[in-house]
Amino acid sequence: MTATNRAVLAAILVTIPAAQPLAHAVLDRKEASPNAPYRGVVQITHGCEGAATTRVSVTIPEGVVGAKPMPKPGWQVTTTKGPYAKAYPYYHGPISEGVKTITWTGSSLPDDQVDEFTFFARISDAFVPGQIVYFPVEQDCERGSYRWSEIPSAGTSAHALKQPAPGVRIVAAQAPAVIASGVKAGALSIQTPWVRATPGGAKVAGGYVTVSNTGTEPDRLIGGTFAQAARVEVHAMSMDGTTMKMAPLEEGLTIKPGETMRLAPGGYHLMLMDLKAPLKPGVSVPGTLTFEKAGSVPVTFTVEAIAAQTPAAGHHDHQH
Repeated sequence: MTATNRAVLAAILVTIPAAQPLAHAVLDRKEASPNAPYRGVVQITHGCEGAATTRVSVTIPEGVVGAKPMPKPGWQVTTTKGPYAKAYPYYHGPISEGVKTITWTGSSLPDDQVDEFTFFARISDAFVPGQIVYFPVEQDCERGSYRWSEIPSAGTSAHALKQPAPGVRIVAAQAPAVIASGVKAGALSIQTPWVRATPGGAKVAGGYVTVSNTGTEPDRLIGGTFAQAARVEVHAMSMDGTTMKMAPLEEGLTIKPGETMRLAPGGYHLMLMDLKAPLKPGVSVPGTLTFEKAGSVPVTFTVEAIAAQTPAAGHHDHQH
């Protein structure tokens, strides 16, 4: 090698930065909306300089509420809970405390393999479009560890950090598309929301809807809103001998991939609680349906006769 070539090589080598991890702990879903569910998937793409990963812990930031971990075969999952800085709106009323950290331990992820650690939560109205919410992650290995917890200061880039915390950008929720057969929200198709009329003095009413899941993952109907009611719950009705029983579904109603779930009189239904006024046939009432993954979907309920078993002809596609 000539002296000139050695000088060029030396110049190149001094410009190469010190070794850093080839990849980071990242979140698969990098966008979320205020007042909407969020499915966090932490991807661990490498160990600690060749050593296997034995512990992964994610911190749930203030303003992200109702966090729940997904069980992971072979791993033990634990959580720590605590109070929030304030109460946040939640599905069945304000929530003032919840999970602050989620930790998976008890197994081993080799350095040359990739895995995912999943949790569900809700992004509150504390965030506005354009903000980035950071979820610090701790990664411990058989030898060594990483703390993916660095947050860039104003005007700087996360690319300049050695161990950046995974971030989620807050974006405005997209209005669901209105289609001929109803409302489309992600993989869900929502048809014919309707309710039964009520006599004077009634404080509850039944609501019904048909939901089809054309996607590859299940979703859950967990509640909603109705302009003339204080709250909306998902209920199941069943017969125990000659006795009819009705109970709320605390975890919501699952709509499996490829499945159409019909909420109708005598079975699954929405219970509209603490009505503000009687519901009159022929009236349209705005509301929402809330899903674990699809979020809050605006719909319009048509009011049918008190004893109606199905919506009247002509109301099947009335969504505006």
